Amino acid sequence: NGEVGQWLGAFALDETPFDWSGVEPPNIPPQDLVVYECTPRAFTASSSSGLDEDVRGSFLGIAEKVQHIKDAGYNAVELLPVFHFDEMEFKLSPNPRDHMLNTWGYSTMAFFAPMTVYASKGAGPQQAAREFKHMVKTMHANGIEVLLDVVYNHTGEGSGRFFSFRGIDNKSYYMMEDLNGKVNYKNYTGCGNTFNCNHEPVMNLVLDSLRHWVDEYHVDGFRFDLTSCLCRDPNSGAIMTSPPVVRAIAKDNTLSRCKLFAEPWDCSMDGYLVGKFPNWDRWGEWNGIYRDTVRRFLKGDPGLKSQFASSLCGSADMYNVNARKPYHSLNFITAHDGFTLRDLVSYNKKQNHQNGEEGRDGCNDNHSWNCGQEGESNDQAVASLRWRQMRNMHLALMVSQGTPMVLMGDEYGHTRKGNNNTYGHDNELNNFDWAALEKQRDHYFRYHAGLVKFRKNHPLLGRAEFLNDNDITWHEDNWDNPDSLFLAYQLHDCGQGGGDLYVAFNQHDFFVDAALPPPPGGKSWHRVVDTNLPPPADFVEHGEGGVGARYNVAPRGAVMLVAK
Repeated sequence: NGEVGQWLGAFALDETPFDWSGVEPPNIPPQDLVVYECTPRAFTASSSSGLDEDVRGSFLGIAEKVQHIKDAGYNAVELLPVFHFDEMEFKLSPNPRDHMLNTWGYSTMAFFAPMTVYASKGAGPQQAAREFKHMVKTMHANGIEVLLDVVYNHTGEGSGRFFSFRGIDNKSYYMMEDLNGKVNYKNYTGCGNTFNCNHEPVMNLVLDSLRHWVDEYHVDGFRFDLTSCLCRDPNSGAIMTSPPVVRAIAKDNTLSRCKLFAEPWDCSMDGYLVGKFPNWDRWGEWNGIYRDTVRRFLKGDPGLKSQFASSLCGSADMYNVNARKPYHSLNFITAHDGFTLRDLVSYNKKQNHQNGEEGRDGCNDNHSWNCGQEGESNDQAVASLRWRQMRNMHLALMVSQGTPMVLMGDEYGHTRKGNNNTYGHDNELNNFDWAALEKQRDHYFRYHAGLVKFRKNHPLLGRAEFLNDNDITWHEDNWDNPDSLFLAYQLHDCGQGGGDLYVAFNQHDFFVDAALPPPPGGKSWHRVVDTNLPPPADFVEHGEGGVGARYNVAPRGAVMLVAK
């Protein structure tokens, strides 16, 4: 009849409708979002979680641990892929990776069904769906949004596998090319195929899938893996300035309440689109430039002061265009792929020998610094410097305009022993260590969670609009010196409330005796953060008085003061 069919997948027709009553999606304003990137199984798989064995590593396990997410101050959980995937794909035939299990899930088999093994022990796909909904409802009841990391750039049919689209219409669903008379898959993803998302039937499938997760499962938004693949011309493979699928997602009525974040790159040189991803003023971006700039400045690389300052201000040089906002920059220092925060200050080189790829996998350019010794260290000076550097980075993330994202486990200092690509390790490398959290509860976790909550509560942080000259004063006269590693500024309370903030970062190896600006209106400066002080003095929620006209900022240290 000429109408376009809708993808719905398989349904259990006798299933009792899920009871969503009494709970509405939080609809958190985008400028207020603090995102927690979480691996579904690894979050509660460890026996240290204290959960019953039947629910460890499941959607129910995540729901059971909602109090931790609240205690840390996060109001959005971004789950690594939950679309059903083949966790056993590395074991199909003898190979150097057959000791591993796909624990990240970037290998989609079904775009409409939750991962069955994330159900409680022994449950099937129907129960997986219900338990996923229970998890979402639990999060919403506690004011926490649920974002999904979705993979539409490729499918699990790489490496010669057939289970769906290859048998339906191979040349329609995948991008192909003819090389010397042989038809091959275009591989912009590094995974063996590229989903042909700008071919209309494929685009309709993607849209139907997204709507399904919003309508049926009540999710609040999406992070799109390797999203530059969704910008490619279905024939030539070239990057398009107005890709139909990206525009359709931005304009879709069902998706209008959803947060949308692109990972604005793929595995090709022309696919790096940070700051220039087609967006229709709707799409946010994982800001890889922010990540690299903050890492480099805070480890002492020269010539980055101006770029670091821009990063703190929401990367306005990239995003203050048309109607885009600071929150369209998703700021992160660590993510699932790459070093954890702890490893970022403990390793200069990746340690990926357990991955079966002879060290070829994982990023080589990590902008990390081991603080004087490679790997774990019993040297107290090294250990102290590492915790200080972690505090510095977390402060930078929390005072930056934009949407901050924290990696699961960074709140207590999780280590993957230097492995920066743990996609196949269903063990302690990925698993959240609840015992380690308890050891840090009154130490680093207290600092970490306190800063998250301070950011959420202070009106000068997490703004809906970019800063103007009335909002900020830079206490800086050394912009042109590439060797200058001290940066200080003041955010002005122009009636928003909360009081002025003074923030300084010192990555020199000597103290900087900083002259403080006079606090406004007869107020005085109170110390909220000094990363050089031991807990609990490193973070004082309401500020510690007695700050004079100057502050001696420690080597490799940072401070934040509030005017009261």
